[in-house]
Amino acid sequence: MRVSPQKARLVLDLIKGRRVEDALNTLIFTKKRVAATVEKLLRSALENANYLSSEKGIDVDVDKLYVKRAIANDGPRMKRIRPAPMGRAYHYVRRISHIEIELAERGKNGEALANVVGAERVSGASTKASKPRTKAKGKVQTGKSKAKVAKKFAGAR
Repeated sequence: MRVSPQKARLVLDLIKGRRVEDALNTLIFTKKRVAATVEKLLRSALENANYLSSEKGIDVDVDKLYVKRAIANDGPRMKRIRPAPMGRAYHYVRRISHIEIELAERGKNGEALANVVGAERVSGASTKASKPRTKAKGKVQTGKSKAKVAKKFAGAR
């Protein structure tokens, strides 16, 4: 989607944790350009859940679905140049976002169930393939590397 991830997150934060019906109503009345695209994506996810329940035989109650996860990640950046006065040029970046919406079924007491709509379960698969992908927030530094970093920044003062 040709919108910055920061702007997309403003809309996605409105629908996180809500029932699908409430999220669709929220998106209809949101005055942001990206809201129409997020609504289209949410309807697509709902139809995927409907397809899974009818064709694939997976037991999914469409009325109990809620938005479990909605994130906007950075996509590739397009670097552009705009003419400036006196023969110079201003550089700017056109940002692109990758939007992901994950639906899940809420239990009778309101807690989230383990089945996530759209997550394929393959029997006999290795545990490495079935692990959810997570990104590391930062590297764990050992004592030596911390000292090197401290020395590196100590001389910059």
